[in-house]
Amino acid sequence: MKPAYRIETERTVLRCWQPEDAPLLSAAIEASLEHLQEWMPWAAGEPKSLDERVAFLRAMRASFDKDVEYVYGIFNRDENAVIGGTGLHRRDEGNCLEIGYWIHVDYINRGLASEISAALTKAAFAIHQVDWVEIRCDPNNIGSASVPRKLGYTHEATLRRRRTTPQGNVEGTMIWTLFADEYPASPSARAKMRAFDVLGSAIEVNSQQ
Repeated sequence: MKPAYRIETERTVLRCWQPEDAPLLSAAIEASLEHLQEWMPWAAGEPKSLDERVAFLRAMRASFDKDVEYVYGIFNRDENAVIGGTGLHRRDEGNCLEIGYWIHVDYINRGLASEISAALTKAAFAIHQVDWVEIRCDPNNIGSASVPRKLGYTHEATLRRRRTTPQGNVEGTMIWTLFADEYPASPSARAKMRAFDVLGSAIEVNSQQ
């Protein structure tokens, strides 16, 4: 089964990163850095040089091509601005993919994380044929936790003292899951999206394959 290199939602384009996206990504991260450093451990290593950014995006493209994980840039419909990042990440346990996301500070509180996560949930089940999808988040990040709740995921557990925050505190992690037999009745199954393979050919996502 081919992964989707490009996914179009109602308001965004999700696509595999390319090295030439480095300036746009750097601009988005730098504009959002204070917001990101509150929640994202990787933001502690920012800002990066342009060369470092290019190397990162090359590595993400390589992982995508090798079916290791699928990291997407979130672009506006004109693709002239990065408005976040997301991805489908493999976990060590079972036939599962995990969705992660961050949104540019100027675009938060617009429902974009839910729109994007619904599309990736649909891709995970319809294209990758996983048994379940996970979303993990900081229990204190109310906005992030609202995304899986809206999409019909179940809060399985909050694991205690499993994660170090960007501030160096050891705290818990919320785990939300949606299983394949639950997916057809979930809001994600009704998500409006189009998916395309590496050659730009459309991938059927209207039903599980």
